[in-house]
Amino acid sequence: MKRIHWPASNHLFSRREWLRGSTLLLSLGLQELAWGASVLAVRIWPAREYTRVTIESDVPLRSQPLLISDPPRIAIDIDGTELNAALKDLVSQVKGDDPFISGVRVGQYGPGVVRLVFDLRQMVRPQLFNLAPVLAARMDQARYNHRLVMDLYPTKALDPLEALIAQHVKPSPDSESVALKALSSAPPSQRPFDAPSKGAEDVLSTWIEEQSKKPSLRPAPQAPIAPKETPKDAPMQAPMSEGTAELIDRWIVVAIDPGHGGEDPGAIGRQGTKEKDVVLQIAMKLKALINSSVIKGRHGDLAMRAFLTRDADYFVPLHERVKKAQRVQADLFVSLHADAYITPDAKGASVFALSQSGASSAAARWMANQENKADLVGGINLKDKDALVQKTLLDMSTDAQINFSLKLGSEFLGQIKRVGSLHKASVEQAGFAVLKAPDIPSLLVETAFISNPQEEAMLVKDSFQNDMAGAIGAAIVKYFTRTPPSIRSRTL
Repeated sequence: MKRIHWPASNHLFSRREWLRGSTLLLSLGLQELAWGASVLAVRIWPAREYTRVTIESDVPLRSQPLLISDPPRIAIDIDGTELNAALKDLVSQVKGDDPFISGVRVGQYGPGVVRLVFDLRQMVRPQLFNLAPVLAARMDQARYNHRLVMDLYPTKALDPLEALIAQHVKPSPDSESVALKALSSAPPSQRPFDAPSKGAEDVLSTWIEEQSKKPSLRPAPQAPIAPKETPKDAPMQAPMSEGTAELIDRWIVVAIDPGHGGEDPGAIGRQGTKEKDVVLQIAMKLKALINSSVIKGRHGDLAMRAFLTRDADYFVPLHERVKKAQRVQADLFVSLHADAYITPDAKGASVFALSQSGASSAAARWMANQENKADLVGGINLKDKDALVQKTLLDMSTDAQINFSLKLGSEFLGQIKRVGSLHKASVEQAGFAVLKAPDIPSLLVETAFISNPQEEAMLVKDSFQNDMAGAIGAAIVKYFTRTPPSIRSRTL
């Protein structure tokens, strides 16, 4: 058995050190740690980006983890608790398409010590941290007790821009059959979800080379916002080939952000409808519309491409949503939500832009405060080394971004009112953290009030979801037809 150290430590664990766990106890005061903890619920959230394991308990849990490389697995000893039905349920929650966890074993390792062993499909970069209880003021909000969270990240982070390109490549039939054969012959552990295989990468290179030989179709240079500036601390990046640059420059990229996800359900309707589910469904429909749309211009056709900040039920921190949109160098960022209020009679859709000088109304301020609590509910590791980078990112904004967002927001309202009622007839403004990309026009759409029983029933219907996606898509097409984005060089 080959042992390797947990990322936070600088040495290998001996058996005695692991059992003692003196260097691995979570930074909780002794008065906060209690024996006799009871595990209330367990949850596993698999995704291509990372898999999250959550263990919810009545008091903070103290744990002793060990990462082992051969074969890859993680063992965690939880002190002060006994094996119960909730912990045993971890075994049944592992999904066959989880890219990181292949299986879980649980057992009573000793008096007051439960051992969990996670068999891994690949080596990972794990993060283990505790979350304090989340209290809810209303029935439509999530509430949690103490949570022990383990996030399993790939050793090499996925690149959103590379994924976007791969999704929209149209290989030749011969190349496509080679790629499909490579995917089908690979073992399941090497082809989680729809991650590209080596064959798929070859197809991408072939198609990019073919496209580089075609004439470029680009709109007239027109800069609605200030050009991007590379952060001083950003890593050096090699420029793409000329063919790849032409491919990306021909796209209008729309980042679609389905709010909430995973541990963060968003608002919950009286019938149990979760905001995170309905907005993802609308986002999928909007993505299909965007990908099939072409902007007609004097200089030729300009294809549109959609990028989802999450494409499944998992949590994405607010700052990561912004960073993803910036990485794909989106021309527009649209965050989708389903509104909720303290009374059930509030109704209608709303459109929000960022404000640097206070909210446009008390209701807008209240709404921004609610949405900005997503990180608290979903759970982020506050000891993350990127904390200062996150704060810097979310403190930046520009007047140009806000001005163009307001203009586009008016287009949204004009289309949305054709398919449903409006809560406000004008674009509202508030300090939404997810809208703070300084270089991307950004809007937040509250599609309807999930706290209103009539609108909750409407939100789950395909007809309404299609109509809402169609209205937003039509507004985007109309806006970019009149104001095509400027040419810019996107680099991998």
